[in-house]
Amino acid sequence: MFKKIFEFETKLAEYTGAPYAIMTDCCTHAIELCLRYERPDNLAFTAFTYLSIPMLMHKLGIEYRLIPEDWTGEYQFHGSRVWDSARRLERGMYKSGQMQCLSFGYGKPLQIGRGGAIILNDPKAYKDISQQRYDGRDLRISPWEEQKTFHVGYHYKPTIEEAEKGIELLPNINERPKYVSYPDLRNIEIIG
Repeated sequence: MFKKIFEFETKLAEYTGAPYAIMTDCCTHAIELCLRYERPDNLAFTAFTYLSIPMLMHKLGIEYRLIPEDWTGEYQFHGSRVWDSARRLERGMYKSGQMQCLSFGYGKPLQIGRGGAIILNDPKAYKDISQQRYDGRDLRISPWEEQKTFHVGYHYKPTIEEAEKGIELLPNINERPKYVSYPDLRNIEIIG
């Protein structure tokens, strides 16, 4: 049933030069899964990012500092090995030892419409995060009722249709999408 998801992940890993790829339902959830795995206490990252990122830090209880760092295709969450690579997708782009989170929304290099992924080389992180993204399930066990042990997971699963579209579009992506600037989030307040 999940053959297309695995196929897309394999093709994405090959394209980026990463040993592993994990498809998710969006980039913000990909970042969340990486941060849940890494468990950082404090991060610093660009103030010029999408609103979901500081919201995520609040949700996870991670202290953070917004810094005036310019970026175009990706930026790092300093204090971790996690990157927001939402606006970058290029052949051989993988940085060894890192976890780079991709977006497949409109305006991104691979415009599936929705979805995201994590590219990484850590086999333990790959195994754990792969299961976390789909309710703790190991997608290689079918039917799922045959799996007897589940770690806490999240309903951040991609669809088979998104994977199929990714397989179709990946060979012809626009590696240089139009750059979109984000407002300075140091000027906002998040309540709650």
